[in-house]
Amino acid sequence: MPEVITIPPRDRILDAASDLFYREGIRAVGVDTIIAQSGVAKATLYRHFPSKDDLVAAYIARVDERLQARTKTFMETQVPDPKDRPLALFDGLANLIRDSRYRGCALINAIGETADSSHAIHQAAHQSKERLKLYIEGLLFEAGHEHPRKTAEKFMILLDGALVTALREGKPDAALAAKEMASTLLAQTK
Repeated sequence: MPEVITIPPRDRILDAASDLFYREGIRAVGVDTIIAQSGVAKATLYRHFPSKDDLVAAYIARVDERLQARTKTFMETQVPDPKDRPLALFDGLANLIRDSRYRGCALINAIGETADSSHAIHQAAHQSKERLKLYIEGLLFEAGHEHPRKTAEKFMILLDGALVTALREGKPDAALAAKEMASTLLAQTK
């Protein structure tokens, strides 16, 4: 008889919330919907996440962790030459956008739903974007580009713009157009 794997309640809650928050929006999803989808009791949800904001913070942390891991794995397994890695970011982005479940950048969506820049959720999503920018700066440095910090800031504008444009247009062309602009930017900074 096959072994039955039981998913801990905290993980079931976070799995359900992550799916719902990404598909429907953070503010549109109520706690009761998360409870119903996760199959836990209300008391169980509140034992693990005392408030919806705590649950959203865990969701943002999960998005951040997965974004960082997916980006690093893509670079390490698909792009062996460090000189190719900065522009390969846009290839990875195009792959992400091609996914039929794509509904925009979860971090940008969270920032948009919490317009108050001092709100903890807004800050957590912003910090995740800052960590990505630092990673990009490192890629640019390793590839030998001048001014990696300034260039990383410009890459973030291109990446975020491509994410939003792809959502608006429903196709990955924006990532490829952003790659072309990034290539031009890199050629100008050498």
